Amino acid sequence: MVFTYPWFLWGLVAVAVPIAIHLFELRRPQRVLFSNVEFIREVKLVTARQRKLKHLLVLASRIGLVIFLVLLFAQPFIPAPKQVATGNLVQVVLDDSPSMRQLGPNDQPAFEQAIDQAADLPLAFPASARFGLAPGGPDLLSAAAFRNAVEKVQVSGQAGEVGRTLAQRQQQNRRVGAGPLFVFSDFQKNDFSASSLQLLDSAQQVFLVPAAAKPAANVFVDSVWLDDGFVRTDADLTLRIRLKNGGQVSAEKSSVKLFIGPRQAATFQTTVPAGQTVTTQVRLRLTGLDVQQCRVVVDDFPVDFDNTYYFTLQPAAKISVVEVAANGQLDRLYGNEPLFSYQFTSAQTADYRKLTEGNLLIVREALVLTAGLRENLRRAVQQGATLVVVPPMAMSSRDAYGQLFRELGLGPVQWQSVPPTGPVLQDVALPDTRNPFFQDVFAGVNPRAGMPKAAPVLRWARTGTEILRMRDGESFLAGFPSGEGIVYVFSSPFSAPYSDFAQHPLFVPVLYKLAMQSYRQQQQPAYRLNQAVVNVQLPTAGAGPETVYRLVQDSLTFIPVHRRQGSTLQLEVPPGLRQPGFYALQQAGKTVTTLAFNFDKRESDLASYSAAELRALIGPNRPNVQVYETSGSQTAAAQYKATRVGTPLWQYCIWGALACLLLEALLLRWPRRPVPAPATLA
Repeated sequence: MVFTYPWFLWGLVAVAVPIAIHLFELRRPQRVLFSNVEFIREVKLVTARQRKLKHLLVLASRIGLVIFLVLLFAQPFIPAPKQVATGNLVQVVLDDSPSMRQLGPNDQPAFEQAIDQAADLPLAFPASARFGLAPGGPDLLSAAAFRNAVEKVQVSGQAGEVGRTLAQRQQQNRRVGAGPLFVFSDFQKNDFSASSLQLLDSAQQVFLVPAAAKPAANVFVDSVWLDDGFVRTDADLTLRIRLKNGGQVSAEKSSVKLFIGPRQAATFQTTVPAGQTVTTQVRLRLTGLDVQQCRVVVDDFPVDFDNTYYFTLQPAAKISVVEVAANGQLDRLYGNEPLFSYQFTSAQTADYRKLTEGNLLIVREALVLTAGLRENLRRAVQQGATLVVVPPMAMSSRDAYGQLFRELGLGPVQWQSVPPTGPVLQDVALPDTRNPFFQDVFAGVNPRAGMPKAAPVLRWARTGTEILRMRDGESFLAGFPSGEGIVYVFSSPFSAPYSDFAQHPLFVPVLYKLAMQSYRQQQQPAYRLNQAVVNVQLPTAGAGPETVYRLVQDSLTFIPVHRRQGSTLQLEVPPGLRQPGFYALQQAGKTVTTLAFNFDKRESDLASYSAAELRALIGPNRPNVQVYETSGSQTAAAQYKATRVGTPLWQYCIWGALACLLLEALLLRWPRRPVPAPATLA
């Protein structure tokens, strides 16, 4: 046993006070009137030996009271088996991710368990200790300020991975010095791993405190998507909803509802086994051209933080097709379909404004490619446009096309010589129906069906995505990524005598599919709260470099850091945006679009490490990392103090002093002399 304040042991001198009182106490004689019979009874009840024993016990109780009071001020404790210097700096990482909302064995959320455990830590350290808290700033806090900061921590959808937080704390330790590190988390298996442990300093004492949770089912929306890439209004659409059970218990007959705005569009029940996914399709119809606010609500208990999935559906705009050629010939192909908006510009006097607005740019056998035209084509592709190149027949244009291919990153191409007798036509091979390009294009392929014929004038060395091949294996149509866009190249012209592809039935679906491949949704249906940057496509008109954008939800308003490049607006998710839902993106008080934010779906996978699994993950090679179980009555602070500081005994001193007081009171009241009975007259 060791004393924290040993100089208080000088107080044991006060033991002499009750001893002196006992030795020098003078017993005053008391006059008692009694008869002979009563005197005999008194002698039998109270003897000299009993009085002596009673006085000794009273003396012992008084001495014990003084001794226990002195020991209480001296603060005795049993030294710890692993006693180390505690230091004055303590680092605390508190997991504030949404998964901490799951309930523990006592029906208390795991996050509240972690809050209570962290708030008790100052009890295990001296009053001069300072605490660093994550989430929080880099400032070191006193014990009172630390408790206040811990109580203010709330669950946030922007919470990062525990491993990344540990890495940030290690960088801070290099600046302010290392101390014991406490990590309070549920330690999800998809978030915490052995690689997270490698980020820890081997010279730092680390204590992992898992927040236990009881097994439960957790059905959440993994993803939603449409079968049709184009969201059309006043038309039936098939929406597929993939549900996943991230819990350890099977979810029986979970109720799921789909809402479009305030209107309920569908409802169904489904059973999702533990750790499995179930995909369901529903039919819906959209009206109007505005962004539709949709949500899927799952009736799931007790884990309910991810019961609602928010997403938006944006009716598709027309696909802008720009043909660059000597004369327009594709108007009859694209002009009759309401999905497309067709424009033509001459190759010699190209309208560069049309090129910047086009989704699909088709350079069809243009004889002239000026430097300005090539630069604008390259810039459009870099920004995400799709370019289709159909080579010309004239040999004089080959140098300009070769320069265009090099600027687009396709590398050098090989031009084929034409025999004196004219081009030799070859059959195009049957399309591969397994190619995603031809998905939903053919109901089936007839091997006897006639295919178009072509005489290739181009060959390319770079390997791309093959769409169509010749019978001899050479490419007829291939796609190459370039910047944010893609470039499709035909190996032969469309005009006779080099090809009859323009007259073949395959021509229309291929050109339509190229246009559809160029379509890109202006914004994603949903975003994550913890993603750093959100990219939104906005109209290029009406926005200057100093335009201020706001994210508004009811009474909440956030001004995110943003940067605009052309039609792309990059928004940094504000730190205060923590809860999922719909947020209106406003500019000058006018709503530009609506964005849907959700929790990261990885938070819904509740598979976590138990204390035993954490110890196995740590292994024997990391003696500086310990695991504290708090499922019992002992807190993490008490375990640390018992194993690293010592077991305090002051509470036993209090109980000892109270016991001495009680014993003295009982001794002074018992045994009492009997009251003589009143004499009766004969």
